[in-house]
Amino acid sequence: MNRHDLSSTLSFLQVNARWLVGGMMLTVFSSFGQAFFISLFGSSLRASLSMSNGQFGAIFMLSTLASAASFLFIGRLVDRYPARFVALGACLALSMACLGMSLVSSTAMLLLVLYALRLLGQGLLPHIAMVCMARWYVAERGRAVAVASLGHQMGVALLPLLVVSLLARADWRSVWLLGALSLLLVALPVIHLLMRVERKPRGVVTVSSDEAEQPGQWTYREVAGDPYFWLTLMFVLIPAFAGTSVIFHQAHISDLKGWSASLIAGGMTAMSVGNVAALLLSGQFVDRRGASRLLPVFLLPFALACLVLSGTDQAWGLLVFMVLLGISQGMSTTLFGTLFAEIYGTQHLGSIRALLMSAIVLATALGPGLSGYLIDHGVSVDALLRGVAVYALCGAAALWGLSRVLVQRVGDT
Repeated sequence: MNRHDLSSTLSFLQVNARWLVGGMMLTVFSSFGQAFFISLFGSSLRASLSMSNGQFGAIFMLSTLASAASFLFIGRLVDRYPARFVALGACLALSMACLGMSLVSSTAMLLLVLYALRLLGQGLLPHIAMVCMARWYVAERGRAVAVASLGHQMGVALLPLLVVSLLARADWRSVWLLGALSLLLVALPVIHLLMRVERKPRGVVTVSSDEAEQPGQWTYREVAGDPYFWLTLMFVLIPAFAGTSVIFHQAHISDLKGWSASLIAGGMTAMSVGNVAALLLSGQFVDRRGASRLLPVFLLPFALACLVLSGTDQAWGLLVFMVLLGISQGMSTTLFGTLFAEIYGTQHLGSIRALLMSAIVLATALGPGLSGYLIDHGVSVDALLRGVAVYALCGAAALWGLSRVLVQRVGDT
């Protein structure tokens, strides 16, 4: 980054601090519904409810599948109501879900609580943040998405270390109770303060009938009928599918490879470092060259990460895997926040991203469930990782050709 770029970025951050920090707050508090956070309590939950890896994975999968189906409707709320109202309601409901997790006493209750955590944490809170950034910014969209997404990386970097420390001193249920209180006492008032004044253009898009018909503003049905949308999803969801599987079964993998809980927590921090670096660099790239041109690149670090982890039991293998996974996820976060706004416009972005987020949530549901089933039936983790690496490399090759079509489409609108 040269001096001009640095000066421009600092000016952008200063002028837009309240909205960018508001987006960061949404993504950092979404951590309570993310797989990396829930997986920290996997051993405790399995012990409390007498479940196997496969059973826990199945419950996680069913609850996440249900949240994916629900999100097709819930995600459209940001097209109809001011973003701050939707955000405050989501934070309040997520706090109740965290309270429910602290009280869970049966598999049925766990299924219901996980459904709420995944719908609100993994789904709605980051969805609100990304829709706001895509609507409120155009020339700086990549940087806005990158900065707002830093909140998620803060959660990934800090919360595993904090949870490991708390679990050494308190019961796991108390940790979830603290999460509920933090949402009520910190997230709600701060997000209200930061987002009560929306940036122009506003979070709810109101346009005339003439503007609604202008080229480049796709409707939900048009996007659902676009074959290139589904072709893109086939491959861009690979990190969500496989990365979530590895993180969800981290306790099992660490037992197989002889890794300590502190090493796993350190790996999460390493992943965040790679993620943050990739977020910032890819945000700059997207603002200059467009999101479509980033498509062929982001799966390559992920494929290499899987090959590294499948080939060694040494501690350095975990750290390299986490850094490379973070790089790939950082680029994919920028893509998810900018690509579909670039291709389909922002007027119906809430509904379009609801379809996207449902697909992401579906991928994160199928990954842990399918991998847990295969693990219970004797398939080795290393074999699974090698298979995913091959699929990711094939995906990168396919996306190279697809990106050329999308670049031309964007240029024609």
